[in-house]
Amino acid sequence: MIFGAILAGGSGTRMHISSLPKQFLPIGEKPIIIHTLEKMLVCHRFDAIFIGVHSSWLSLMNDLLEKHEINTDKVRVVSGGDNRNDTIFNIITEIEKEFGASDEHIIVTHDAVRPFITLRILEQNIDAALKNGACDTVIPATDTIVVSDNGKVITDIPNRTFMYQGQTPQSFKINLLKELFERLSEDEKQTLTDACKICVLNNYPVALVNGDLSNIKITTVNDYTIAQVIAGAEPFGGISGD
Repeated sequence: MIFGAILAGGSGTRMHISSLPKQFLPIGEKPIIIHTLEKMLVCHRFDAIFIGVHSSWLSLMNDLLEKHEINTDKVRVVSGGDNRNDTIFNIITEIEKEFGASDEHIIVTHDAVRPFITLRILEQNIDAALKNGACDTVIPATDTIVVSDNGKVITDIPNRTFMYQGQTPQSFKINLLKELFERLSEDEKQTLTDACKICVLNNYPVALVNGDLSNIKITTVNDYTIAQVIAGAEPFGGISGD
């Protein structure tokens, strides 16, 4: 079976324009997270879509589903974890409670604040995870990448030809992801920034799926303004730069 996982466990308000976490801010008439969910619901290959939300916002998320008349036959709202990977594994636990464990289960994990995900990217993630066990969505780096070990002087300038910018979805065979995670030491687990690093630390090959420049992550005020433009909506409250 194939499961979507929208990662909305964060409670941060980095943009400082609302008391709400950024995934609940509006683009036009709908919150960002509803735009994201609606895009994922277009992909009919999902057997269910799980939304991992911070426990403080579970009621709001359920209210939003009702307000925006989302068909919840395929949608489950569950508590997120303390970090990104905790939220993924909380969702996996809920998947296995309802659907059991299977070597054939696929999870497609996606940031709640990437509302411009396309059906093409979702379909290719599913196909790549089925074939390879793990995949990441990326776009080629267009800027020169500069490495600095101390934040003061350049340590290295890698060849841009081999550099990519990571997006989401990141998709996996569930049992594979669990097995690779359990192989990590506690120190390695503390270094995780995303689920694909679980595979990389185990030297498990992660296939690449071509992303899209429009598949932006809304993190800053500037991102939010750009998202409003992409969606054809008026900028929220006339917000200027971050």
